Amino acid sequence: MKSLLTDQIFADDIPARTLLGLGPRDEDVGDLRQLQLAPLRGKGSLRLWMGLGMALVAALTMVLRVPVAIAGAWFAVALLFSLWSYRAFASLAIGELKLSGLPEYRLCHRHAFYSAMLWSSTFWLQGVPTLDHVLSIWTIALLMMLTLAMIAHSMPMICILYIAPVSLSAAVALVRAGAPQLAAVALVAALLLCTSCIRFAKTHVRFRRAEETLHEKNETVSLLLREFEETSADWLWQTDNARRLVHVSPRLAFALGAAAEGLEGVPLLQALSGDAWETGQFPRSLHDIAERMKRRESFSNLIVPVTIGGKPRWWELSASPRLDETGKFLGFRGVGSDVTEQRASAEQIAKMARFDNLTGLPNRLHLNEELARALKHANDAKSRCALLMIDLDRFKAVNDTLGHPVGDKLLAQVAARLKSMMDRGMTCGRLGGDEFAVVLQDVPSALDAEDLAQRIIAAVSRPYVVDNHQLFVGASIGFAIGPQDGATVETLTRNADLALYKSKDKGGNLVAAYVASLHAQAEERRVMEQELRGALDRGEFEMYYQPVVTAADGTLNGFEGLIRWNNQKLGNVAPGRFIPLAEDSRLISPIGEWVLRTACHEAMRWPSNLKVAVNVSAEQLTDPAFASVVVSALAQSGLPPERLEIEVTESVFLRDGGGAAQLLDQLISLGIRLSLDDFGTGYSSLGYLRKTQFSTIKVDRSFVVGAAKGSIESIAIIRAVVALADSLGMSTTAEGAETEVEVDTLRALGCSNIQGYYYGRPMPASDVLTLFRRPDSLDTEAA
Repeated sequence: MKSLLTDQIFADDIPARTLLGLGPRDEDVGDLRQLQLAPLRGKGSLRLWMGLGMALVAALTMVLRVPVAIAGAWFAVALLFSLWSYRAFASLAIGELKLSGLPEYRLCHRHAFYSAMLWSSTFWLQGVPTLDHVLSIWTIALLMMLTLAMIAHSMPMICILYIAPVSLSAAVALVRAGAPQLAAVALVAALLLCTSCIRFAKTHVRFRRAEETLHEKNETVSLLLREFEETSADWLWQTDNARRLVHVSPRLAFALGAAAEGLEGVPLLQALSGDAWETGQFPRSLHDIAERMKRRESFSNLIVPVTIGGKPRWWELSASPRLDETGKFLGFRGVGSDVTEQRASAEQIAKMARFDNLTGLPNRLHLNEELARALKHANDAKSRCALLMIDLDRFKAVNDTLGHPVGDKLLAQVAARLKSMMDRGMTCGRLGGDEFAVVLQDVPSALDAEDLAQRIIAAVSRPYVVDNHQLFVGASIGFAIGPQDGATVETLTRNADLALYKSKDKGGNLVAAYVASLHAQAEERRVMEQELRGALDRGEFEMYYQPVVTAADGTLNGFEGLIRWNNQKLGNVAPGRFIPLAEDSRLISPIGEWVLRTACHEAMRWPSNLKVAVNVSAEQLTDPAFASVVVSALAQSGLPPERLEIEVTESVFLRDGGGAAQLLDQLISLGIRLSLDDFGTGYSSLGYLRKTQFSTIKVDRSFVVGAAKGSIESIAIIRAVVALADSLGMSTTAEGAETEVEVDTLRALGCSNIQGYYYGRPMPASDVLTLFRRPDSLDTEAA
């Protein structure tokens, strides 16, 4: 109940009965009485001198119409009353909120009534009052009423207890003096004055209550702010309407590295910008804050660079404009914090997300963003951009042979070379693995992109030294021009990738530009791979065999097994088209196993002195189960191991870390013959011949054609290979002999065996069997 009464008292409309002390009990009105008494605090001397002064004036006025003794006696009583009243209130703590205020409140009412009785008597000191006497005394009493209303405006009951008796006594005296109209005026004036006192009291109490509430809120806010500054890493800041710092807190001063007194009145931007204040070269974010403060706009979580003690820092600032009750702009108040460490961590995370950790180059995400910007610029400026896709050749061999740490160091050196070649408008990055890319802006023509690609290949192909190893890698590059080859990042990237595949498909270390036909080739490749996956189950493969003869007398000594594919949808597909696809799609192992088993099975139907040679890819030799597959094929077919010859190329050793050589040694130990195919067209490292016991070295057709035409280089290479093979106890087989001149040249150069169209084209197994039934057929075909 008490709470409800208190809430009602301090609502906007305070009941007059409550103000007058006629409503609820005084114990139920909260601190209302203290608020009413507060204006009287410290007014004791004023009341004393006012009472004495007015009493003296009244006494001097009365001596002209009232006997001196009576006037003097009244003045003496007034003097004693004023002194007694002053002493009664002097020792009281009037208006203290910590006290109840009820005794003081009631004492004020009693003294107001005593004073009213004293002044009411002045109208009757003549016995029968005269009009002059009453009017003169009423004038002084009215002045007393007005003064009391101003001093005790918060306590309307005091005013009423004085005004009502005095005005009523004056009205009666005026009636007795023959001036009833003036009596009415006196009563009306008293009524208006009492009403005004009540209204003034309401206003005062509402104002004081709002003031107390605001004070409490300010105290609470101040307490919270002090606690915030003491326990938080942030700090508060405030400016005036000229954007100068005011009320600088110790924490802000510490953050700025200066004394709080020295920062008072300093422009905020000057405190934040340091030396830049003199030059006017402010960071963009400080310009942004300056503009917002100029427009008196709030801002939140703005990151700005600041200079503290000559060192750059990063602050996060938020602020709102301060306005007074009338809406007048007073300045800004905000909060700030040092986010240098958080920003450094965020930048590091952002860099890790956008840059490759190994090479320091932009990663795929960053390159895509750069490509998007390049395409936008090309569209806006009606120019061209380009994307170069780079794939390292022979890198896997380094990784597998020397290990990933060496491979990583090699990649870092490659990245350094690429980075050193970048000019303005070029961005080089790593896509992953051994793939890199370059984004070019404002490319005049495709020739410029191709020229850069050629220079990249030349730079990348130079030898490297890593951990005392001299290493060689190459690069295949495909490029596409935007926006003509692709208006989006995805399209241009896909088309550049198609061009890269074209470059690698041609043997690597080449540059290939995107052309529209590559899409058709890619689709053809997709369809071919799809058909290839079911070719074994559908029985679409067939083995063909090409004769290998002794060079000296043309005697048949074996065949090389060659796979053929006849697909219902694609027709006859050349091995040069589907074998690389089978290797890329990891289908070569099951196909190679089928070739091996079929060749062994069909060779058992030939004369026992004839061998069969089977090509084996590097992918097959990386399979640890390959040796058991060979043993199984020999066991199931019954073919003696010495009649089987495995043909491998140098790529086997380039792509393997030593496992292939060990596997080949196992096959040799079983009695299987080993042939090194296409010797002279690759690296032709003698180390391969030293590590592995080859039985045959095969000379590529390009040297055969060159030697027949009298090429000194080709003749010298064939002679060197023959001499090397003879010294190591190996035989030589020349491939691709098609004319009699070529055959005679190979015989003259000392080749052991010859293979080519001159002696026979590849033929199916049925034709091979027919060949044995016609001994002269080989000579006839050769002729």
